[in-house]
Amino acid sequence: MSLGWKWFTEYQTPYSAHMHGIREILHSRKTDYQQIDIVDSEEYGRMLLLDGKVQSTVRDEYFYHECLVHPAMLSHPKPTEVLILGGGEGGALREVLRHPSVRRAVMVDIDEGVVEASKKFMPELSMGAFEDSRAELVIGDGRKYVEGCREKFDVIIMDLTDPLEGGPGALLYTKEFYELAREAMSSRGIIVTQATSTYYSSYCFAAIHNTMLKVFKNFGGYHVWVPSYDSMWGFTYGALGRDPKRMSAAEVENELERREIKNLRYLDGRIYEKLFVLPKDLMKEVAECRRIATDEEPTFMPI
Repeated sequence: MSLGWKWFTEYQTPYSAHMHGIREILHSRKTDYQQIDIVDSEEYGRMLLLDGKVQSTVRDEYFYHECLVHPAMLSHPKPTEVLILGGGEGGALREVLRHPSVRRAVMVDIDEGVVEASKKFMPELSMGAFEDSRAELVIGDGRKYVEGCREKFDVIIMDLTDPLEGGPGALLYTKEFYELAREAMSSRGIIVTQATSTYYSSYCFAAIHNTMLKVFKNFGGYHVWVPSYDSMWGFTYGALGRDPKRMSAAEVENELERREIKNLRYLDGRIYEKLFVLPKDLMKEVAECRRIATDEEPTFMPI
């Protein structure tokens, strides 16, 4: 990360970067796990940066969080128990708790520093979700939590940092981890994970997608444009029950109405269907991918 008097530069690859004009550094701290920075930017308002990568901004975080959470939640007929790994800023938790059937939402994040800084400097991201009686915050290692889990979850949402070499989330994108997660899912359960840029690291998206298909019968991928990421951003999922891509626009609208989920700012039935339309070149790369991410050989994004 390069933070100067006026500019923050986020590198997508060693040869490409996105620059953001900033007004002020509000918070900067190195924890045991990562570098946390919260800055006040000219274009996107307050931004959460982890290890030099934009995670969320107050202007466009809903593009990402609504599309991460609702396809999985809507495809389950009645999600009551939900597990979120990562998501320290609280946006994913906020969206999960929109669903009235949810009785308990467990959020496991390894870095308490992210949670506390986000609550203090970017409370509009969680919108009180941490204070909801259904929310349970666990500070700890997400993989260890799943390894020791004796419960069954209807939906598992992986709102993780990117798979960077040496980063805290690298072993949460592997075949071994997805097998562990499958054991922690209910009979109609579903898992969804952020799966990196489908442009700058399409090979990484393809590898995560290919790894997911080795574990789940129903699987797939989708993506959405996130302006502050300067890219289409990918998601992959594995389902024991209904496949999210089989839901029509009308079915999505009916489910949103039945569940009384109102005031989404980005996602509706029309947009939902388009999420699953991948371009020909990306589909070809996914179809030809033979890489499987394992504990011994994880997949990484470029730094």
